[in-house]
Amino acid sequence: MSQAIDFIYDFCSPNAFLAHKILPELADRHDVEINLVPVLLATVFKATNNQSPFQAFSDIRQKSAYLTHDLHRFARRRGLSFHMSPHFPVNTKFAMRGAVYAKGKSWENKYVDALFDAIWVHGQKVDELGVLMDILQENELPVRKLREAMTSVEVKQQLKDQTKAAVRKGVFGVPTFFVGSEMFFGKNSLGNLELELSGPS
Repeated sequence: MSQAIDFIYDFCSPNAFLAHKILPELADRHDVEINLVPVLLATVFKATNNQSPFQAFSDIRQKSAYLTHDLHRFARRRGLSFHMSPHFPVNTKFAMRGAVYAKGKSWENKYVDALFDAIWVHGQKVDELGVLMDILQENELPVRKLREAMTSVEVKQQLKDQTKAAVRKGVFGVPTFFVGSEMFFGKNSLGNLELELSGPS
């Protein structure tokens, strides 16, 4: 595999969840790996003077309704289970620290799948450590080690550093993807990302 897709994500984003669900099939079609890059979206927003579309357009009833409709339509057309979280906006700082610790381990994808599903399929409140531990237990993940990581000063700093590095590369929200130096933002950019992987026309 000569190329890879860097997938910059935070579990708090419904668009990142939907992209996560369809990205593996796209990567398989082009025989490329996916490099998962966890960041803290709230920090990205603060650093770039950005905000979520639901917050930015909260006073525009029609647009807010459309954004929700678009999420459900995207999921429905692809046969994906999806529900808006009853706890939205979701605080994912502990979950994202766990993602940093999971990086490169044999169970990284299992962890990421479990946390995305917990929020956007099952509506669980992952900002509570007790709930998080139950999710880890149910998915046969290393509960004790992950709990330690989620409260670790070193892991917390690593997440901050990764987030700052993403912002320096031009990231202003998630999901964001890189193929080499080419950046693609949002789940609806995956068509252009696939064209990039296909090479010159």
